[in-house]
Amino acid sequence: MQIYIQPEKTMWPEIISRPALPKASLDSRIQQIVKDVQAGGDAALKSFAKQFDGATLSDIRVSETEVEEAGAKIPSALKSAIQQAAANIERFHQSQITVPEKIETMPGVFCWRKSVGIERVGLYIPGGSAPLFSTVLMLGIPARLAGCAEVVLCTPPMADGSISAAILYAASMVGIKKIFKAGGAQAIAAMAYGTESIPAVFKIFGPGNQWVTAAKQWVQQDGIAIDMPAGPSEVCVLADETAVPEFIAADLLSQAEHGADSQTLLVCTQNEMAQKVQQALLVQLGALPRKDLAQQALNNSRAVVVASLEEGVALVNAYAPEHLIISCRNDEELAGQVTSAGSIFLGNYSPESVGDYASGTNHVLPTNGYARVYGGVSVDSFTKKITVQKLSREGLSNIAATVTEMADAEGLTAHARAVTIRLKNSS
Repeated sequence: MQIYIQPEKTMWPEIISRPALPKASLDSRIQQIVKDVQAGGDAALKSFAKQFDGATLSDIRVSETEVEEAGAKIPSALKSAIQQAAANIERFHQSQITVPEKIETMPGVFCWRKSVGIERVGLYIPGGSAPLFSTVLMLGIPARLAGCAEVVLCTPPMADGSISAAILYAASMVGIKKIFKAGGAQAIAAMAYGTESIPAVFKIFGPGNQWVTAAKQWVQQDGIAIDMPAGPSEVCVLADETAVPEFIAADLLSQAEHGADSQTLLVCTQNEMAQKVQQALLVQLGALPRKDLAQQALNNSRAVVVASLEEGVALVNAYAPEHLIISCRNDEELAGQVTSAGSIFLGNYSPESVGDYASGTNHVLPTNGYARVYGGVSVDSFTKKITVQKLSREGLSNIAATVTEMADAEGLTAHARAVTIRLKNSS
């Protein structure tokens, strides 16, 4: 991890840059994958599964038998953990559902807004070396609460053609029945345009690597909605002298172990803290099964020593992290100054991993600086808001002059007449 001591602001863009594949070559490859899936359907997905996952598939869809057998493979302790996490996630997301409130903007003029679940949604669940069954809960639960009629789940197969038992168990828990063995950009293309087996959806959700994120952004150009650009994971820690170096190191490594393209950033007010965290990283790294991946991620990571917490918050907002941990004495006050972050964790006893799994908040969050304009997934992400209005004759009469005056000023005579004809005919 490279350490910067009170760098000039002119260096901030370099410090907060993310590791990325060359965009031109990435776009070219994504475009070809999308075209291959559009043309080849299931056959193309099977070919990509062989190429990228080493899996020979006879069927893309996961059978009911596979789902039933998965439940028997899950240890009881893990089942209990998944159930507890699901309960917390449901409790938090249930609170996001509000009852429509009719607003009388003026006498006789009533307006309100209702939420309608998006009919068909697609969920992408990362698999491979770290099957993220927790993401099934994070996406499946709000989709169910929102009332989405059809939920499609795609996740990469393992080399033997199977899907992680934990992913299947979590999917069964939240009521997802359409599960398919497809990963990467090809899964995004399949959900966007449909294949013989996989239905086309209206909106695609889920995190992934740079390929998955780029594919989501690519299909968005064809009118398929996405939740947000949610790519390689990242964490930023803002620390003062009250922080615990060993805790910080553990938090940084919890993100670094996701993959080589993950990134961590430490912003602190003391050089001594940066050095202690560096030492703690070396000690803890050696004990990780995924230490090689974590080390590659740390090579892209930085520690910045700032002159003050005010400057630290400014750097954090410029970075706009997916996860932000504030390990400072006045953590809540500082959180109030943060304008760009996906999710915030306050104090020395709020590790980011708790939010990843079980506190109740959603872990599908904007990355790569997109927290400047996006928030994390919520029940609202799975709904569309439809406004409704109803006017009485009195209400129309009360608002008529305003509408006709504005319509006439814009030269839209028929707009004005739609009001006046009603008043004349009902007088």
